[in-house]
Amino acid sequence: MSKNGDRHLPEILAKHETMLLSEWLKEQLSAGIRRDDLMRESEMRDQSGEFLRLLRDASQGGNLTNFQASEWNNIKALLASITRTRVQQGFSPSQVALFIFSLKKPLFSLLRQECGSDGEIAAEIMSANDLIDRLGLLTTEAFQKAREEIIIRQQQEMLELSTPVVKLWEGILALPLIGTLDSARTQVVMENLLQRIVETGSAIAIIDITGVPTVDTLVAQHLLKTVAATRLMGADCIISGIRPQIAQTIVHLGVDLTAVITKATMADAFEVALKRSGYAVTSADSRPQNPL
Repeated sequence: MSKNGDRHLPEILAKHETMLLSEWLKEQLSAGIRRDDLMRESEMRDQSGEFLRLLRDASQGGNLTNFQASEWNNIKALLASITRTRVQQGFSPSQVALFIFSLKKPLFSLLRQECGSDGEIAAEIMSANDLIDRLGLLTTEAFQKAREEIIIRQQQEMLELSTPVVKLWEGILALPLIGTLDSARTQVVMENLLQRIVETGSAIAIIDITGVPTVDTLVAQHLLKTVAATRLMGADCIISGIRPQIAQTIVHLGVDLTAVITKATMADAFEVALKRSGYAVTSADSRPQNPL
């Protein structure tokens, strides 16, 4: 790589920063990088201007290949921040990458103007092209990381939404479970249930597993842990939704649920909970009839 090439880039960035920014913004707009519904033009200008300033500072020492060097920390942090923001705004991976790659055309044009011989121009453009490609890869990596963070957060939010704790009656809570009960979800279930017990002062919690497709040893252990945690908070626990197939599976697995009240339906469990809370459950037919 040409040593002159290492020196020309920071000089060009300092000398033609305003012109380069203007031409780069035009390239971004023509490439459709900015969307009116996602970003203001002033925001794109501020981000581009800050990027050029940090690129100029980072390239001053002539180190255009080792991104692990400390002089590149600020620009890497800026790219990560810009990428994370654009991911949240709904930009596609190509739109995020084009933010960097659209700089090539105006930058190469300035290099052709400023450099002397054809050999020097070729060395300069090769060096700058390699630099822009590396920066573009950084945005790709940052995009993937930001997307993974969003997916993990959304999964956590969905997990919390899929475990609602419902107040059925004064002192009685219900937790209908739908889907697979794994270790991560069990933790969320316990946290939500225990928190609601504290908030409401409930004495009975019904865990309904009608929507749980299969119950194996691990699922049964998770249920027992939840029941144990509930009891430590001073509340009794009733498990409902024990279908014939699940009952057979539990017996076959040798899981001991003798210490836990179990019912076939939530209605049956609710009736037991009402009686344990001191309420009398009667049918309408058994009530005294008012004489006409």
